[in-house]
Amino acid sequence: MERQISIRHGQEELTATIHYPVVGDIKEGNHQQRVPLAVICHGFVGSRIGVDRLFVKTARELAEDGYLVLRFDYIGCGESSGEYGAEGLDSMIAQTRSVLDYAVNCSDVDPTRVTLIGHSLGGAVALLTAIRDKRVKNLVMWSAVGYPFNDIVKITGREVYDAGVKQGAADYLGYKFTPAFFESLAEHQPFQEAVKFNGDVLVVHGTSDDIIPVDYAFLYQKVFWMRQEGRCDKEIIFQGDHTFSSGKEREQLITRTREWLGERQKIEQDWQHWMI
Repeated sequence: MERQISIRHGQEELTATIHYPVVGDIKEGNHQQRVPLAVICHGFVGSRIGVDRLFVKTARELAEDGYLVLRFDYIGCGESSGEYGAEGLDSMIAQTRSVLDYAVNCSDVDPTRVTLIGHSLGGAVALLTAIRDKRVKNLVMWSAVGYPFNDIVKITGREVYDAGVKQGAADYLGYKFTPAFFESLAEHQPFQEAVKFNGDVLVVHGTSDDIIPVDYAFLYQKVFWMRQEGRCDKEIIFQGDHTFSSGKEREQLITRTREWLGERQKIEQDWQHWMI
């Protein structure tokens, strides 16, 4: 079952879709039968639908695995209110935490089993959120941005950034971007901050990504391996583009993500049995 909702964030409304898990009877208050949560974070000027419905398909398949899944539109994107280009990375992190506040308090959600899935800029936002919010235990990063300012200016074109600085706002695909938006991108360095997240991570990237280089996946894994806690797995998808748009590569992306999350669940269950 799926339901569209609205989540309040300051003066704005974040439009979201909840996918309820395909499970049997869940008894309220029974920890053993509470369900894991996955929140999907879309990328730059994206939406909760995803290119070629990537996030819809992913959410539905994870729901079949017993997850409660929530995918949402950032301010000014999709059906959410507000102006996207007037916000910035700090705002996106705060919005993601507002969504977590809502989702973790949903009936039957296990607050100890929370995963963020982020694509492109959403991958960087998911990481930066996970560092700041200890409720996040697992992180899945698809085609993740590594250098927010450089990567996004490469997408918009330097002329958009220059116009924004000179004129106070610049148009890109109908979105108006302010200097504050670009400044917020420059203030965050995900590669440097990644060591602060202690949970498990799956990094996925396609070899044919011409937006965000596949080299980032190797660099992210190297940084995550420097931590004393948490593991990092990497999946490189041959001929996968930035949005994994072809059927074969998309299936590999979703299948590997489901398998990896399943492995995390089994490890957690085994650990609980050992503790007992």
